[in-house]
Amino acid sequence: MDIDQAIRERHTVRIYKKTPLPAEICKQLNERIKAINEGLDVFMSLVTNDYSALSTAVRITFSKNVNNYIVLSGKNESDLEEKLGYGGADIMLYAQTLGLNSWWVSGTYNKGNAREKGGIPGSNLIKGIIIIGYGENNGTPHKSKSTIDVSSYSGNPPFWFVRGVGTALLAPTAMNRQAFLIKGSGDKVSITYDKGPCSGLDLGIIKYHFEVGAGRENFSYE
Repeated sequence: MDIDQAIRERHTVRIYKKTPLPAEICKQLNERIKAINEGLDVFMSLVTNDYSALSTAVRITFSKNVNNYIVLSGKNESDLEEKLGYGGADIMLYAQTLGLNSWWVSGTYNKGNAREKGGIPGSNLIKGIIIIGYGENNGTPHKSKSTIDVSSYSGNPPFWFVRGVGTALLAPTAMNRQAFLIKGSGDKVSITYDKGPCSGLDLGIIKYHFEVGAGRENFSYE
């Protein structure tokens, strides 16, 4: 499975099996995380065999066997959320290619425990966690807006633009808002996201998905 296929098959999963992550899978995840951290100048960290970062209420009411997660953190900079959204999308989809399921959690988690278990530096901000593991099922697709709702193009849109928008619509966003707008003209593209909860994270996630669908070689950002 490649990233493109992973985008189409990944859905939020909250119920997991007790199956631990094999050592080889952890090695591959950590290698990918290291590359993301170095490339984006962020600090993401894999934590296994621990459930303390998810709030007790959420863990008891509608999740099960949530024992592995990736902490999303970085230095206090204006573009931190966007970088973590972009990098988080990459590691989440990479996990899918390894046969894992995932759940992006931006609000209902324990930052103190996530910081301690993830070895996060005290000066870093934490912006969420990504639950990973072997799901009891593969989740279900979320309701989605149409391409007309979220995009516009000056003239007849090329195939790469249409495909990029379609791929962006498959991305997870906070509360499924999908409050983004993708504009194109020639080979120039701009992507914006309405202000609101986790808008910076969502912008990064959307940019990552659009780039996979459109092909980064076909356009440049305005």
